[in-house]
Amino acid sequence: MISPAQPLRPVAVVGPTATGKTALAVELALALGGEVVNADALQLYRGMDIGTAKATPAERRGVPHHLLDVLDVTETASVAAYQRDARQRIEDVLAAGRVPVLAGGSGLYVQAVLDDLRFPGTDPAVRARLDAEAAELGTDSLHRRLGERDPAAAAAILPTNTRRIVRALEVIEITGEPFSANLPKPGPARYGTVLIGVDREAAELDERVDLRVARMFEAGLVDEVRALAGRGLREGKTASRALGYQQVLAELDAEGDFEAAAASTAQATRRFVRRQRSWFRRDKRIQWFDGASEGLAARVLDVLGR
Repeated sequence: MISPAQPLRPVAVVGPTATGKTALAVELALALGGEVVNADALQLYRGMDIGTAKATPAERRGVPHHLLDVLDVTETASVAAYQRDARQRIEDVLAAGRVPVLAGGSGLYVQAVLDDLRFPGTDPAVRARLDAEAAELGTDSLHRRLGERDPAAAAAILPTNTRRIVRALEVIEITGEPFSANLPKPGPARYGTVLIGVDREAAELDERVDLRVARMFEAGLVDEVRALAGRGLREGKTASRALGYQQVLAELDAEGDFEAAAASTAQATRRFVRRQRSWFRRDKRIQWFDGASEGLAARVLDVLGR
């Protein structure tokens, strides 16, 4: 537990999928007298439990968890709304004299909480037109257009990320300013947050991803998706695209080859892990730890001065 003389500083536990962030966040919260604030965009959704590896009540070990199960699968997750809600939860936990432990692998969501990330308004007509152009001309074409209008934004956004490219072009059109003007500038993390990164050797992490996906399907992911489909999962713009869920939905609508769905999910997750690693490694404020190391929580607590 922290002593009264020690300042309350939040801790952010970040990194790729399947590295052990959840267990570490709970260990830290128990040691620090803290509460976990979810930073996984898909764990915001009610009922998306197996496919998101959401911590079970037993795995939470009595630690309060915030921003889990707050959206229906038909709702679209919003980074701006998450920024508002997560900051409020962190401030509430701090006000209660406890330590917020922000935990998750959604890099943009973590950044939205800890950095001065602004969210300009939207224009449905502009967004619809750009979506149509992306479908007709291809994402690469829109990324080249973004490179002409805002090179800094194009450099920061993956050429395959259609949603972010469309959003950047939308902001440029409706504000007349570069999208990159809204990107955060390097500096101390909000609230004095200490960023802890968890990673593993690439081959080991690939094996862990494969095992995790296999266990998800064994634990009933197909039944979970089938039940959520009855609650409107197919209509959810964010939830329906989640790894595992989109693969199972495709097979529910086709041949029902769930072994193929599992293989496709594992492959897509391994690619996603590499993108997560690339995203987080750009942040030089993060102190990195090997998720496979003995006494991981104790080593992190040493760094935190606890």
